Amino acid sequence: MTTIAIPQGMPQYDDVPRFDVQRVRADFPILDREVNGHPMVYLDSAATSQKPRQVLDALREHYERHNGNVSRSVHTVGTEATEAYEGARAKVAAFINAPSPDGVVFTKNSTEAINLVAYGFSNASAGAAADPRFRLGPGDEVVISEMEHHSNIVPWQLLCERTGATLRWFGLTEAGRLDESNLDELVNERTKLVSLVHMSNILGTVNATARITARVREVGALLLLDCSQSVPHLPVDVVDLDADFVVFTGHKMCGPTGIGVLWGRTELLAGMPPVLGGGSMIETVTMAGSTFAPVPARFEAGTPPIAEAVGLGAAVDYLTGLDMRAVQWHEKELTAYALDALATVPGLRIFGPTTPVGRGGTISFALGDIHPHDVGQVLDSVGVQVRVGHHCARPVCVRYGVPATTRASFYLYTTTGEVDALVRGLEQARKVFS
Repeated sequence: MTTIAIPQGMPQYDDVPRFDVQRVRADFPILDREVNGHPMVYLDSAATSQKPRQVLDALREHYERHNGNVSRSVHTVGTEATEAYEGARAKVAAFINAPSPDGVVFTKNSTEAINLVAYGFSNASAGAAADPRFRLGPGDEVVISEMEHHSNIVPWQLLCERTGATLRWFGLTEAGRLDESNLDELVNERTKLVSLVHMSNILGTVNATARITARVREVGALLLLDCSQSVPHLPVDVVDLDADFVVFTGHKMCGPTGIGVLWGRTELLAGMPPVLGGGSMIETVTMAGSTFAPVPARFEAGTPPIAEAVGLGAAVDYLTGLDMRAVQWHEKELTAYALDALATVPGLRIFGPTTPVGRGGTISFALGDIHPHDVGQVLDSVGVQVRVGHHCARPVCVRYGVPATTRASFYLYTTTGEVDALVRGLEQARKVFS
């Protein structure tokens, strides 16, 4: 079992469940491979996680034994596919403590989920009879932050261009936290929606949203949280978060690509206009007009990602079996170890919190004046897989005055030995470019 040295002063909790990292790693076939003659060290889980055999087996079993279309079949295979698809919805709802599976809408990814809400606002704003909670126009405001992934910036820019609303944002502190010093001015009676990242994909910051949520409720706005990086890594309870919408994606949480989730309060989803029209999302269709199905079906037009949803359900089973508290604690200990280890590398600058408090296992850094792409190539030459670039969060790089960063991101299968391999690779990069 991998033992992680806990830095002095970091509390230990005997009641936190643990798992054997080596046994977990045995579930992931790809972790056995080599890259450039070295054991692969996969430190890019913030981009996409690896998949355990349990998920791969579920996908194969579905396609080999239960492949049919959903909702419209009375035959056995179609019924089995429908039960598996809706069963996955129920698993996802339980995983995030959603009050009802009806609030879980399957999408292609987090980006599509955010766009679905943005276009719901857009469609409502074009209709005089639409729910006023979704109508935007000149004088209304949407609030985001400088910390966001592009997928939580661009849709709101486009929405504001279409409606005449104004886009505003929270800034960042030097420590990589949201600057809430102007909260009461920024979130005001003109605010219709606040959309924020729960855990930053570049800084690793976990945003404590309670104060912002209280202000959102005070002014009567809606709140969307991008939980793409938090749902895979720590227990997320949508009731406790008190958000109106939550989005996340399957491929970052041991599931397949091509499947994401929009969770919304069912009363809000029921008042939001559909975005895509077609089969499955309708109630009745005549040549004169159509009526729409109840949620969540009204937002799932056409044949949905059936096998991908089944795979996501298997991923939820896998993570539930490990216990998300154990996943969170493993990464907290690992991140503490990594922050200490990286601090020994001369010339290395970390962007974001430099303590394991209020942050996840994603660490972005610069190594002196060596370009991140050069750092990444040296690391790849010794089998260490990291991400380089602006990580679809260019405003963060601009805020801290760098063109790009190198990012190492951990998950439940990451070990301290892999962190040590990263540090050795960085030392080699210093030698190559010294």
